Amino acid sequence: MYNITNSFYTNNGDYMDISEAFVIIPRSLVSLIVLFLVTKIIGKKQVSELSLFDYVIGISIGNFTAEMTLDLDGQYINGAIAMLTFGIFAFLVSKASLKSIWFRRLVIGVPTIIIDNGKILIKSMKKVNIDINDLLEEARNNGYFDIGEISYAIMEANGKISFLAKDQYSKPTKKDMAIKTQPDILTANIIIDSKLMYKNIKNTDKSLEWFKQQLKVKGHETYENILLATYSNNTLTIYKRNDTTKPTDVLE
Repeated sequence: MYNITNSFYTNNGDYMDISEAFVIIPRSLVSLIVLFLVTKIIGKKQVSELSLFDYVIGISIGNFTAEMTLDLDGQYINGAIAMLTFGIFAFLVSKASLKSIWFRRLVIGVPTIIIDNGKILIKSMKKVNIDINDLLEEARNNGYFDIGEISYAIMEANGKISFLAKDQYSKPTKKDMAIKTQPDILTANIIIDSKLMYKNIKNTDKSLEWFKQQLKVKGHETYENILLATYSNNTLTIYKRNDTTKPTDVLE
């Protein structure tokens, strides 16, 4: 049933006002313009790697934009003022963090060392709320399929992890030195968080009994104290749990 004006009923009986739809269109365009201006005020940092503070500012401004567009009963100017307020505040915080190291550490945070000279720091991992699987995934994403190749790993303030390879795995590479290379073999994670990975063991050239024997030879009758054990090129490498080393921050 259609109304002569600008509204009608749908087939299921719901009432729809076409004028509201046409009101949303210009409100959306204005919201987009205001959001663009606020982003220009904040700067390119807001659209790059976000710190925790930038993330909070970003989702807050996004909520304001949605309310400005869809809440037809609210005053439009209120949402615009809120967006501009958050944008200007973020801009001032960014400027203050450039002038004060203390303020920068307070708002943005500081990097935390996850691997120190090849040793995995379990307390540091707990501090930044990641587990060994997260660390292994980040390592693979950065080209390190064997965690034994890593000398240092640092979680940056934006949540990304930076890696520094051990000297023998850093450039120049074997290719640069014209050294004959061996076939690439994926490193198998045999133990993760004190648990045997039976499927990973099946994908190696060794048996379960061989790994258990090697663990005993290395003094591990049980696996409670093993955070990670890897196997590559006929070598079993064990990373013990380290619950004594205090988390270390890198001060900028």
